[in-house]
Amino acid sequence: MLRSLFCICWGLLFMPLLGTAQTSDTIRIPPPIETVALDTVGIMPSAIDTKGWLLLDKDIQTELDGAVYNIYNFKYDKAEKQFRSLRRRYPNHPMPYFLLGLSTWWKIVPTNIQAKQYDKPFFAYMDTAITKAQKLYDKDNNNYEASFFLSAAYGFSARMHGERHDWRKATVDARRALNFLKKSQEANSLSPEFQFGQALFNYYAVWIGENYPLLKPVLLFFPKGDKRVGMQQLRSVAQNGFYTATEARVYLMRILKNEENNAEEALPVARALATTFPDNGYFQRFYAHLAYDQGEFSECERVSREILDKINKGMPGYEGVSGRYASYFMGYLMHNRYRDFAKAKDYYLRCIVFSESTGDTSGGFYLFANMNLARLAVKEKDIASAKRYYTVVADKAAHKSEQYKEAKAWLNKYGRA
Repeated sequence: MLRSLFCICWGLLFMPLLGTAQTSDTIRIPPPIETVALDTVGIMPSAIDTKGWLLLDKDIQTELDGAVYNIYNFKYDKAEKQFRSLRRRYPNHPMPYFLLGLSTWWKIVPTNIQAKQYDKPFFAYMDTAITKAQKLYDKDNNNYEASFFLSAAYGFSARMHGERHDWRKATVDARRALNFLKKSQEANSLSPEFQFGQALFNYYAVWIGENYPLLKPVLLFFPKGDKRVGMQQLRSVAQNGFYTATEARVYLMRILKNEENNAEEALPVARALATTFPDNGYFQRFYAHLAYDQGEFSECERVSREILDKINKGMPGYEGVSGRYASYFMGYLMHNRYRDFAKAKDYYLRCIVFSESTGDTSGGFYLFANMNLARLAVKEKDIASAKRYYTVVADKAAHKSEQYKEAKAWLNKYGRA
């Protein structure tokens, strides 16, 4: 199975700018319980000297296949051991430093980019990859592999600076990433790897303008995109790429669910990722969420139980964010599928604890866990508990929402008791 790696700039940069549009901690009401054409290519493969390019080296691909798999399956130590071996043999090439940076990046992803203890090594690896790639590019500005790594490393740096609200550095790195992206796409016939960044740019350059009108003046300075072409390119990379295949699937899954509001089509993509990488907490919780949305409750329960079990075992990449998802889904299922209200309350309370431990208390699972605990308390005639939970709902819910109206109505009637 082809596995992936390099995640480039524009989708990465724009994620922190898009706040709620990228948030997957959104409660839907689930169902009731029961390939690019050759004439688009800038340069033909035969016109480019690819001697010495590790990106296209089949022996390197074979060697690193297991290591790349280990990144996405959260076996970081095993992956990094192979990347350090590659660095010893190719100390002046950007690839091993970029791979080590990517491994560091995926230590941050499961926390919704909240964990900051990996920031310094992440930036150090990306900066070194940039330095090594720039030296190769300075020797030969037709070295499209160097352009690829420069675009990728600058893109990751832009994304992280954006997450840390350093907008000046994010903007500078993003523009550099775009410049090298345009350069590297001249050789996009050589490998699907070179299409990945263009796919993201094509999609988001249009989507952002459609959904964030205030950013349209900024987009005037960039090339025009094409959402349809972007999705075609992304699917092509997901199917045909080596290094970029998995990253393309990740973005395909996220775009389908978050931007296109198409959970049904996103579900099989998420299922494939969670099946291929069963110890990836991010993939598992995304899959559990989509299974919940689509009413595949047996799968949602199975994966949620696995997530909570792996958190209890202290497995890498399993922490409070994934716990918040899994405990809410289990609470919902105990509440509505099994009618086991004692277990439902326990899971909802665990969801609240996980949410508070990660600071995710503005809504989402935290809000709905409190809402359902309030309803259970009303059913049990536990007025004190109902008041406590409905008070949280009234404080957190949007004032036009049904949850807010229900909480305020109950509090107005019984809250003084």
